[in-house]
Amino acid sequence: MSEKAILEIDGKKFEFPIIRGTENEVSIDIKSLRSATGGVITLDSGFKNTGSCKSAITFLNGEEGVLRYRGYAIEDLAENSNFLEVAYLIIFGNLPSKEQFVKFENDIKSESLLNEEIKNIIDGFPKVAHPMGMLSSLTSALTAFNPVTVDINSEKELYHAVVKILGKFPVLAAWAHSKNKGTPLNYSDNSLDYISNIMQMLFRIPTEKYRLNPITVEALDKLLILHEDHEQNCSTSTVRIVGSSEAGLFASISAGVSALWGRLHGGANQAVIEMLEQIEKDGGDVEKYILKAKDKNDSFRLMGFGHRVYKNFDPRARIIKSYADEVLKDLNINDPALKIAKHLEEVALKDEYFVSRKLYPNVDFYSGIIYRALGIPSEMFTVMFAIGRLPGWIAQWREMRLNHEPIGRPRQLYIGENLRKYTSINNR
Repeated sequence: MSEKAILEIDGKKFEFPIIRGTENEVSIDIKSLRSATGGVITLDSGFKNTGSCKSAITFLNGEEGVLRYRGYAIEDLAENSNFLEVAYLIIFGNLPSKEQFVKFENDIKSESLLNEEIKNIIDGFPKVAHPMGMLSSLTSALTAFNPVTVDINSEKELYHAVVKILGKFPVLAAWAHSKNKGTPLNYSDNSLDYISNIMQMLFRIPTEKYRLNPITVEALDKLLILHEDHEQNCSTSTVRIVGSSEAGLFASISAGVSALWGRLHGGANQAVIEMLEQIEKDGGDVEKYILKAKDKNDSFRLMGFGHRVYKNFDPRARIIKSYADEVLKDLNINDPALKIAKHLEEVALKDEYFVSRKLYPNVDFYSGIIYRALGIPSEMFTVMFAIGRLPGWIAQWREMRLNHEPIGRPRQLYIGENLRKYTSINNR
């Protein structure tokens, strides 16, 4: 017998089916609620308790600190895979064979050249333009250079669109960075792997030979793996709802970039560095700010500690902590802000106030530390996040379109004026 949930309104009872996910998550299917009840809707500001879709991509259990991509534990993927291999898994559903991976990597490299006219768009931005604004605009502009609509039922066309955005997106990100710095625009180097290529596009100077550091390349690879997907977050939901109108992949990704730009979403790792700089300017007294964080009457909050989804330790933070330590040790950077970060980390992992409340350092805390150590400016942190999240956005858009999900159209509860009589302007 199928399970039912019973809702009683004004003495009338209505039944709705209960649906269980493969991890025994329970949901109530209310798609017939409004029609069955004659107009009743649910009210769930921020959609915190609303499932907008069925998805086979990512499983997240915040209470137990579990994150899996397509059934694989994030710990196993971070230890054994690389960014592009995990991207293939997330987008297409299975880990690639060696032949599939080689083809995937080569196809992405073949799509890494940008139309030279995009430089005209870059030239139109002021030097002070935020790189996320540039990245969103440039990603949207790809639609103009690729005006043919992708046939979602054509596996070949869909695959081509996937490798095209994976090939071009990091170049757009690097060019936005170069615009800010006033340095020449670097092109992709097809002799390098995906992550090494990102590094050289960001940092190579034409007058000098660029040397890749395997430790920093590996740390960035692992960090971007951890960011590849994270269930129905703000930017991912944005990609799906924009795509539900049958907007193309590039336009939908551009919308996701804009959503990620917000301080409450992708800007969290930048906020960590801004907090560290604030503490440094105030004399570097970590204990003072620990006390401020404990004072409920003080508006100061420690950025990069705790997580709105993970009620225990962020599993991604457990993984990336060791890479952050290794990068700092290898680069031997004398940065007061990073020393403050390590001091804060030590206190938070031992202090009963933070331990009892499970306010552990999260992935944003460690990613901010790594990016700063690599010499990536804080305004580029969210751009790096976007590069990592790109495969997840692609996978979610692809899944939504292949499932033929209906166009997103939330309801509202109207709380405005009742019917009013119109008064002409001369009588007001």
